[in-house]
Amino acid sequence: MKTENIPDKAQSKSIKEIKEEINQILEKLEREDVNLPESMNEYARLLSLNKKIDLLFKKRVKEISIIGKENKKIDHDKKIIK
Repeated sequence: MKTENIPDKAQSKSIKEIKEEINQILEKLEREDVNLPESMNEYARLLSLNKKIDLLFKKRVKEISIIGKENKKIDHDKKIIK
């Protein structure tokens, strides 16, 4: 999942904003009065937003993992000092 495939508009959005947009798109797609070309465009947008959320979650997991390792090292160092 490369970031160049994600539209600029979605690049700067928070997870909450992306989730809201995804919900709006899903509501549109669930309506019976949506035509095929419009629904295809909305589906494509949905996929790009999903990629962005996936990248954001991966980034957060990595950050949390780094913080966890740092905390573990600090705890280990404190035990050695005692």
